Amino acid sequence: MDTFALVVTIGVALFFTYTNGFHDSANAIATSVSTRALTPRAALAMAAVMNLAGAFLGSGIAKTVSEGIIETPHGSKGMWILFAGLVGAIVWNLITWYFGLPSSSSHALFGGLVGAALAGGIGVIWSGIVEKIVIPMFLSPVVGLVAGYLVMVAIMWMFRRANPHKAKRGFRIAQTVSAAGMALGHGLQDAQKTMGIVVMALVIADVEKPGDPIPVWVKVACAVMLSLGTYAGGWRIMRTLGRKIIELDPPQGFAAETTGAGIMFTTAFIFHAPISTTHVITSAIMGVGATKRVNAVRWGVAKNIILGWFITMPAAALVAAFSFWLVNLAFL
Repeated sequence: MDTFALVVTIGVALFFTYTNGFHDSANAIATSVSTRALTPRAALAMAAVMNLAGAFLGSGIAKTVSEGIIETPHGSKGMWILFAGLVGAIVWNLITWYFGLPSSSSHALFGGLVGAALAGGIGVIWSGIVEKIVIPMFLSPVVGLVAGYLVMVAIMWMFRRANPHKAKRGFRIAQTVSAAGMALGHGLQDAQKTMGIVVMALVIADVEKPGDPIPVWVKVACAVMLSLGTYAGGWRIMRTLGRKIIELDPPQGFAAETTGAGIMFTTAFIFHAPISTTHVITSAIMGVGATKRVNAVRWGVAKNIILGWFITMPAAALVAAFSFWLVNLAFL
């Protein structure tokens, strides 16, 4: 096996994790920053630490990514397929970050893998794509929207007689906990996705065998890169989530974060489904905001976000297919 191809692929995978961190840092902290529960730097530091911790909480999602999306390719060609898939995901992450669009890094990765696999003549596990990616892609935003609405309604009923100013102060403190839970869930979900790619690369290179435990160094490397990317911050997307969809107050921020964290932990531990943290928190914010009044949510912004969700996978797939074509000309 070409060691150069292995090293390059792992390096690009870790860079993808870094872009994932700064692209998706807003998912964990935008609501806390917008309600002034936390200062931006304090929120980023907390999110980075919790991302790091969350990466070590499980391995089910990594297994889904490494074994349930595309057939494990072989040889140098297989390694370059992974490389091209990662390039597709990174390019789309950077494009959507530039325009401040909270698209899914997860679906960019999955789209990139599928596009590169099809370009390289490798089988795609369509049943896994449908069961673990497409169905959750449609279901999780609906659950986030409904659950966010219901959680906020419950909070409004429980605190209906409370002093509004005291309640807001209390929820501003509580948001430090809910934001930490959101960041922990983000680490649990997104660090494992890159772990799955690195494990696949090691299997292709005959360094690991299928089914072997994830090496500790892989967990540490992916967790650290995700945390560094998170601390770098994604201010463009943070403004979209924290301000442009709806102006949030502390109770609403707490409700949205609690809803998002609950969904992420449930899908990770029970279903091993790699859902989009972006989809979950965005839809939860919409659901929470709708309790104020339906037109309080800026649905025009929401429409643009949802459009971005639908084009992420095919767009990343096209970039990945083109990347594989270039690699094929240069190395194969």
